[in-house]
Amino acid sequence: MKKFTLLQKLRNKIRIGSGVDLSLSANAKIVNCDIRIKGKNIKLVIGDGTVLRYTKIEILGDNCSILIGKNCILGHDCYLSAKEGRQLIIKDECMLSRNATLLTSDGHPIYRGGKIINNASDITIEEHVWLADNVTILKGVRIGKNSVVGINSTVTKDVSCNSIIAGNPARIVKDKIVWQE
Repeated sequence: MKKFTLLQKLRNKIRIGSGVDLSLSANAKIVNCDIRIKGKNIKLVIGDGTVLRYTKIEILGDNCSILIGKNCILGHDCYLSAKEGRQLIIKDECMLSRNATLLTSDGHPIYRGGKIINNASDITIEEHVWLADNVTILKGVRIGKNSVVGINSTVTKDVSCNSIIAGNPARIVKDKIVWQE
């Protein structure tokens, strides 16, 4: 693993605070991305053979991480956000089409009786998952391997392996599927 090269820093908008554990595979490709990292004990991993195009990555707050596996493709205008001490994991061979949004938090706390009622939660995208255009994955979701999320879907609950889900909120429309790139 390596740090961002000078050329990558020039071709991308990268703002990283101190104390960040950054692992960028030598074969990872980032093109016109906007990466903003602020906090302590933060981790960003971009795996071997992964390609990010015009993607925005935001890691804000202490103890947060975004881990992207091997051979993933993230399309134009994807937005990955890890906040409030949470982690966002995208495992190997996943495809995120244009405008995919993954959020570990709601962005702002909501209080009731002096306590936060909308706590952040981790997101995990298992191996070989395809998120179509304009998909939103909300906090606390795990998407099972070999699944497909249809265009314009909002995923609010866990998805079992080998499923196609679609809608807002997304529901399983087919199961026992296999897909190829």
